[in-house]
Amino acid sequence: MNRFSWVLVLIVSAGLAAGMVLMGLWQLRVYERQGANVAVQRAAEPPLPLSEVAPPGGKVRDGYGRSVTFAGQYEAQHQILVADPDGTDRYRVVTLLRQDDGSAVAVARGIVTETSAAPPTGRQEQVGVLLPSEPAPEQKPGGATTSVRVTQLAQQWPGPLIDGFVTLSAADATAQGLEPAQARLPEARGRLRNAAYAGQWWLFAAFTVVMAVRMARDLRLDAAEVPSDAP
Repeated sequence: MNRFSWVLVLIVSAGLAAGMVLMGLWQLRVYERQGANVAVQRAAEPPLPLSEVAPPGGKVRDGYGRSVTFAGQYEAQHQILVADPDGTDRYRVVTLLRQDDGSAVAVARGIVTETSAAPPTGRQEQVGVLLPSEPAPEQKPGGATTSVRVTQLAQQWPGPLIDGFVTLSAADATAQGLEPAQARLPEARGRLRNAAYAGQWWLFAAFTVVMAVRMARDLRLDAAEVPSDAP
């Protein structure tokens, strides 16, 4: 019996470790889900003036993912189409808006399926969600970009350009005859307690495996020392 006890130890410990790993993954998913909920709640808070969270020429410290208000005039000559990454002929139309203080902000006004989407004229009061510059784009056929990169726009458009861009609210996009674009909210943090729990479960799993290997080794050595004709 001793000869097979170390195998049983390994099997049981492997099952326990697997369960602990799964518990860690569950806690990690809870942490990520909490972060997503925090981001949604943050975007749903009452809007703040854009100038408060994104001062011209300054850094955005706690403004990304917040709903903001801003006003100014669109400059139709400074506009790009950003292709949807899903491969369909849909584009986010991004237009420069010159604010009352002279600064500029890139505004994702909505979704279009055509190459012409002139912005409204005159002074506009708008609401949207401030977002950070998106990662390097995937180039689609024809050179179309799939991301809004503020650093590139700053080289092409007259500034000073706000460090970030705004995705218009559904109401403002609809008012311009556009399909609302989805605001891709930046990741937020969940409760650190859940992230710590995930790490603890994985540490327990590793400890279980290490101890099981040591126990199995000792049992195997003990079994090897027992004479074959022992009663």
